Amino acid sequence: MSTAAPNFLLFITDQHRADHLGCYGNPDVRTPSLDALAARGWRAERFYVATPICMPNRASLMTGRMPSVHGARHNGVPLPLESNTFVDVLRRAGWRTALVGKAHLQNITDDPPLYPKPDAPPTQDEARQTVATNDYDQECGTLWRERPDHAMTLPFYGFEHVDLAVDHGDQIWGDYGRWLQNEHPDIAALSGPDQALPSPDITLSHFGQAWRTRVPEEFSTTAWIGARTRALLDQHSQAGEPFFIQCSFPDPHHPFTPHGQYWDMYDPEQVTLPASFEPGPHPAPPHIRWLHEQRDQGKAVKHTPALFACTEREAREAIALNYGSITHIDAEIGRILNHLEQRGLAENTVILFLSDHGDFMGDHQLLLKGPVHYQSIIRTPFIWFDPARPVGHAADNALCSTIDIAPTILERAGLLPYNGIQGRSLLPLMTDPTHQWRATLLVEEENQRQLFNMPQRCKLRSLLTESHRLSVYQGTNWGELYDLQADPLEQHNLWDDPASSELKTRLLCQLLDTLMAHSESSPLPLALA
Repeated sequence: MSTAAPNFLLFITDQHRADHLGCYGNPDVRTPSLDALAARGWRAERFYVATPICMPNRASLMTGRMPSVHGARHNGVPLPLESNTFVDVLRRAGWRTALVGKAHLQNITDDPPLYPKPDAPPTQDEARQTVATNDYDQECGTLWRERPDHAMTLPFYGFEHVDLAVDHGDQIWGDYGRWLQNEHPDIAALSGPDQALPSPDITLSHFGQAWRTRVPEEFSTTAWIGARTRALLDQHSQAGEPFFIQCSFPDPHHPFTPHGQYWDMYDPEQVTLPASFEPGPHPAPPHIRWLHEQRDQGKAVKHTPALFACTEREAREAIALNYGSITHIDAEIGRILNHLEQRGLAENTVILFLSDHGDFMGDHQLLLKGPVHYQSIIRTPFIWFDPARPVGHAADNALCSTIDIAPTILERAGLLPYNGIQGRSLLPLMTDPTHQWRATLLVEEENQRQLFNMPQRCKLRSLLTESHRLSVYQGTNWGELYDLQADPLEQHNLWDDPASSELKTRLLCQLLDTLMAHSESSPLPLALA
């Protein structure tokens, strides 16, 4: 086995819940490549996001810090360019670093923000002065479409090479879109819902959440990302320097547009609905009841990125199409791993697989994502395979977080973490399942939108323990409390249960303590006073 500095190949998908993989117990979706990887490596059964939103959780992956600390609190707020990332540390230590696919550390649209409102008190400037390198439009889709000279400024948060893919569905810009437009303009003209093949039987296509793309499978974003990653492996097989590659698929995020054979690979009527789709005997929390009422009254807004209450048919369609995209990604990952082996790189390359957040996919009759911290949205897959230290088991109950990835990679690389990283290295947990680990885990969320008929923007904090989940929403007199062992489907909210009042008080105190533990610790003091 090689004793050289390890390479790292990190796969990340978008909006992919943990139980939509065979190795996490799903009997329907076919993911042989990832299942085989998990069988040889280490899998975290309880791996949670720092926040279930794309930009801030991806920033937490890069920094090892919670969104309230690293600054990208929600979509629309880019990660500050002066941020230190674990990729920066690797690059400075001699690793060649590359990103292929989706980044989403900066804004991908130039749509106006939803706040502050016109009647908000006026302000001038920000608490932090703008840095000289105020280059926060690097991922903007409009600029990639309209300016042929638009490009990334490198290094980009530590990545010295970037092949960018911006947005979702079959309308992807960045380097992928430019390649398709320049090299295959006839194929590029086939993308989008207006060019799609007819699919009148798919209800989701009636409001823009799915369409059957005419873009062939071999020209899909998934295939392009796989090809570009293999090309980088070819380069690294000759260079002899350690590398870190982040291979980032924009799928299976909505709108659902699986290509070619993957569109109808799964029959909506044959997929298994989440068990929580059927209501339990206890009333749902107020915000979930409101969503259900909107649907039942024909008022549900279904064409935006925001969550909505769905019908059974809509849930079945979303699951089937989601499975198609996941199986496509799994096939491409299999090709990349085979290429890694063929190029003689496999024996010294640590492989990771994860997702940035989940999707309700019919849980509690909901679709997409939003500020409701059910397991389907906050729990994601995490697989680690190290050829030098094969494990072949899972951590059943350890509370693991996105913020743990940065310190884990740095420790495996033999590098010290920077001050301010809030996660913990997972390596001791991989080798010793009895290792003393955290007792509580924090999940944050802040939203630009006013949801659930609330008078203010939605903000919440959730506490996970070995046995419970507590969620507190700003400005409300209600919350959520679930016994995850007795009620794994989270259908019996104990918040107002008199018999659980002592438990709620104890968990609220633990939440307060956990919040304080995640306060800022950077920079270090320069003197006593």
